[in-house]
Amino acid sequence: EMQVKAIFEAACELKQEGKNPKPEIMIPLVGHVNELKVVREQLEKVAREVMEKRGVEVAYKFGTMIEVPRAALTADEIAEYAEFFSFGTNDLTQMTYAYSRDDAEGKFMFKYIEEGILEADPFQTLDRKGVGKLMRLAVEAGRKKRPNLEVGICGEHGGDPSSIEFCHELGLNYVSCSPFRVPVARLAAAHAALKSGDAEKMRYL
Repeated sequence: EMQVKAIFEAACELKQEGKNPKPEIMIPLVGHVNELKVVREQLEKVAREVMEKRGVEVAYKFGTMIEVPRAALTADEIAEYAEFFSFGTNDLTQMTYAYSRDDAEGKFMFKYIEEGILEADPFQTLDRKGVGKLMRLAVEAGRKKRPNLEVGICGEHGGDPSSIEFCHELGLNYVSCSPFRVPVARLAAAHAALKSGDAEKMRYL
């Protein structure tokens, strides 16, 4: 509540200065729609109180991270209370595989790849058959419920060319990654758009 209050105090101040802020509030680690519903009600109450106090109306969006497998499987319900999804692919991969990323990459991942148990490190390149299937289900179910749902990813996968190509196939709106990965991410996104003949998306790169 403190963070949301601060966000809306700042947004109202900008609005009064003649600017047009559009804050987006994102709730992490949601596994059940009722968690999001309750939190949204609480936080929107705070937002309304700030706007009423300031006498200013600020447009905003409310969304959630999809990083728990159950959230991906019930995305249609969750989309009722979220204007946007952001896949937290690091945590979604951990929870889907039941791996601790630190333990996996520090202790056995190299061996798994060396012996052919896994084709690639799923924390570096999205696992399309497992994690990717959950993402596809979530995108399809979420947009069936809310056609204009914005969807993206955040995490190291956002800088991996193969993962970016898969996100393009799913119709995601954006990828987010570490600053040093941005050049590679933009190049990979451009390549994916060219490969699919999507000239419209090239305009935003």
